[in-house]
Amino acid sequence: MLDQITPVLLTYNEAPNIERTLERLAWARDIVVVDSFSDDATLGLISRFPQTRVLQRQFDTHAQQWNFALTSTAITTEWVLALDADYVLSDGLVSELKALTADPDISGFRASFIYVIHGKPLRGSAYPPVTILYRRNHAEYVQDGHTQRVVVQGRVERLEAPVLHDDRKPLDRWIASQRRYMKLEARKLAARSWRNAGWKGRVRKLKVIAPIAVGFYCLFVKGAVLDGGAGLLYSAQRVFSEILLSLYLIESELMAARHSAPYSAEAVEPR
Repeated sequence: MLDQITPVLLTYNEAPNIERTLERLAWARDIVVVDSFSDDATLGLISRFPQTRVLQRQFDTHAQQWNFALTSTAITTEWVLALDADYVLSDGLVSELKALTADPDISGFRASFIYVIHGKPLRGSAYPPVTILYRRNHAEYVQDGHTQRVVVQGRVERLEAPVLHDDRKPLDRWIASQRRYMKLEARKLAARSWRNAGWKGRVRKLKVIAPIAVGFYCLFVKGAVLDGGAGLLYSAQRVFSEILLSLYLIESELMAARHSAPYSAEAVEPR
C-alpha cells in the first residue's frame, strides 16, 4: 500500500526533529511539507530529501493549515499519512503499512504512540491514539481548543505498530508553546458547560485537582517513575501544562466576575 500513500507534514522551525522524521519516509515517492515560514535550518534540512515538496503558508490555525495541505498541494494518491514533524515511524509501522490492505468501508487508521524523551522511550504516556492515515477525500480538520482534530467519514481501524513521539526542541520552546496552547484550551473549556465538557474537561474544570491527577497518572499508572530522569521530566511537563491551564481558567473566571459585579469602593478602602 506504500505506493498509494503521500506523507504530509506541517513545519515551523523544526530543525531539531525534521531529519529523523523524513529519514523514516524514504519509501515515499512524494512527501508534502506545508511550512509556516521557518527561519531556522528546517528548509535546508528538508532540501536533502529530493522527493519532498515544500509549500509555504502563513499560519492561522492548525486546522486551516491541514485542510490547505489536503486540498491545495496537488496530492495525487488516495491515502494521506498525516504526521507532526516529531512523529518518527517505527520499523514495525513501516512494515505494517507496506502489507496493509483496506476494505472499501475503511476510511482511516489510528496509531498509538511511544513517547520519547531525549532519546529514551517511556513505558507509557498520556498521549492518546491519533488518526494518522486516511483517505484524503474522506477527511476534514476542525479546530479543537489548542489543537486540530481530523473528522473522517467512514470506519477507522487501529494500526498495531506504534509511532515514536520524539520532540527534541529546547525546553524553553516547549514552555512558550504550552503558554499559547493552554490559553486556547482554557478558552474552549470556559465556553463549555459542565454537562458538555466530558470527563476530562470536568476534571480540568476542577482546577487544582487536574495537575495532581495527571502527575499521579503519569508517574504511577503509566510507570514514568520507573523511567528515571526522562520519566520525571515528562511527568513534570504534564503537571506544568495542567497548572498553566488551571491558572488561565481561574483568571478567566475572576475577570468575568469582575466585569459582571458592580464596583464598590468600600470593598477596597481600609476600615
